[in-house]
Amino acid sequence: MSNQRIPWDQYFMAQSVLLALRSTCTRLEVGATLVKDKRVIAGGYNGSVSGDEHCIDHDCYVVDGHCIRTIHAEMNALLQCAKLGISTDGAEIYVTHFPCLHCTKAILQAGIKKIHYLHNYRNDEYAQKLIHKVGATVHQVQLEPKYFEKLSFGNLADKGQS
Repeated sequence: MSNQRIPWDQYFMAQSVLLALRSTCTRLEVGATLVKDKRVIAGGYNGSVSGDEHCIDHDCYVVDGHCIRTIHAEMNALLQCAKLGISTDGAEIYVTHFPCLHCTKAILQAGIKKIHYLHNYRNDEYAQKLIHKVGATVHQVQLEPKYFEKLSFGNLADKGQS
């Protein structure tokens, strides 16, 4: 049996998937992980402003087809860095869904040059043009089940019950 380690892109994307489980928006669960020099510098998920009501408790607040109660995962990760004084220049972002146009602009303006995503989601044509125009790259990550088979979350839950 091979002891091959999980590749970096799948390792960081798995963290974004885990973050998405904390989402408080019922329309789409998204997670984002900011990475610099192979180290996680911030994480975010889509949810309400701290102290506000959550969509899971009070439904989404939809205006023009968008939930305006929710801050996107990418923005929450970027804002965490801003709040804590952590530079994002030269960082990479791993996000469960292709970023919307507004998040793409914020990501690029923050100096992030690599955007990794798991799922296509309304991939905006102008966002894609901006990514290439500023010299950033975009990469769709494919999670390979072989790296996750050895996880036995069911067994962990059983042990917690005894």
